[in-house]
Order: sequence, then C-alpha cells, then structure tokens
Amino acid sequence: MTGMNRVLRALATTAAALLALTAAAPGAVARPEPKAPPEFVDLRSVDPTIITEMRYTTAHNFMGEPVDGYRQPVCILTRPAALALRTAQRSLLRQGYSLKVYDCYRPQRAVDHFVRWAKDLDDQVMKDEFYPHVDKTRLFEDGYIAEKSGHSRGSTVDLTLVQLPAVPTRPYEPGEDLAPCYAPQGERFPDNSVDMGTGYDCFDTLSHTEDPRVQGEQRANRQLLKGTLTGLGFVNLAEEWWHFTFKPELFPETYFDFPVARRSVAGH
Repeated sequence: MTGMNRVLRALATTAAALLALTAAAPGAVARPEPKAPPEFVDLRSVDPTIITEMRYTTAHNFMGEPVDGYRQPVCILTRPAALALRTAQRSLLRQGYSLKVYDCYRPQRAVDHFVRWAKDLDDQVMKDEFYPHVDKTRLFEDGYIAEKSGHSRGSTVDLTLVQLPAVPTRPYEPGEDLAPCYAPQGERFPDNSVDMGTGYDCFDTLSHTEDPRVQGEQRANRQLLKGTLTGLGFVNLAEEWWHFTFKPELFPETYFDFPVARRSVAGH
C-alpha cells in the first residue's frame, strides 16, 4: 500500500467513525420561542394613531438598560384591551389629545430581570431619577417590585396623554445628568406628554393617582386619563397614575413569557 493510499484510508476510517458517533448521539433540537395565543394583537394593527414609546426596549428606565424579553418596541395586548384603547383614542383625538403607551404586555423573563436588579443593592445607576427617596432595600416591601406582574397576563397597559400636535421626545443618553422624576416638568427628563405631576415609573407616593398634593392642571390631566379609560372598562392602580387593567381579563391566572416582538403575534 502506498503512502497516499494509507492516508486516504485513514481519513475514510475517521470520517466513518465520526458519522457513526453523530448518528448515535441524540439530536440537539433548539427549543422554539413561545408565541402569543391568538387573542393577543399588536396595538398598531388595531389603532396606528396611538403613540408608542416602549421604555423597556431602551436604557431609559429604572434599571438603566434594556429589559430581558423586549426585542422590539411593539405594544402587545389582548384584543379586547386593544379595542377599548381604540375607543378611548377616538374620544381623545376629538379633544386634541392622543394616548401614548409606555408598556403593555410584559414577559415573565422581564419581571425576573426586575427582581434580579432589585436584589443587587450595588446597582443604583438610575436612583437619582426614578427612586430618589426610596431605599433600594425596600423595593419589595413597598410594592414597587414583585415576582409577578399583571402585565404578564396581557390586559394591563402603562400610558399617558400627549397634546396634539405631538412633539418628538428626544432620546435618552446613558450617563446624562438625572433629575428627580417628581421635579417640575421643566426640570425632569423631557417627555412630550402632558404634565401628570411625575414622570413615568416614578417610585414615589406623588405617583398615587389621587395624591392630594397634585392639584390644578396636573390633577385635571390625571382625571382626564382616568375618566376616559375607566368609562371603557379599565381599572386604575391607585399607586400609579399610568397603570390600567382592562376587566374582565381574558387570562386572569396566566403569566405568559413569549417575547415582545412582532413575530409573537404574526398573523393575529
């Protein structure tokens, strides 16, 4: 046998052994990403006029980084909740306002991300804006962070009002100076919403919808938002002027974990 023949034969033997080994090993099958049930929709497919500013796809939130599970800035909701928002939007447009959503369906993996962040007491990058008066050790006890969220059931939305014509909100620059979320509107991070007395996701009692310190135009704006939505079946969370849940919920006991992405509701 020539040297070349020996080399070729050795290569063939090695290839056969590798093929046999591959055939014997169980196949590694990638687990497909979960998709939303057909009752979920992209809000834009129901009403494209509602402004979308999905904060958790960006670094401008209380953690200072994009949140797990938020792949694209799309508002996903159960269809009844989305249809009710469309009705609210039609009423508000006639008054010169638009709804703007900050967060809609929230996957369980995002809630888990919140919990990990809350337990990391050394990470206080965004404290000056979002929780200036709250010690991070109290986030669970005070109810700002929990291991489950109604958002994961699909009928809860965080939103505000924007006076038309809407002025774009400038992008947040990581590392920029932070102003307290309860500061006067001209001092806190610029948002194109009407003045609600605090910014979104402000961990402070001033965010309570009926806080008596909130008066005048700020109170009127909160009441316009709440009155419009509660008349259509939404229930406000008393501690957060921006938080509303459409009742009855389609999935009152189910916490979903499909990602926030258009593909999750493709074809719905």
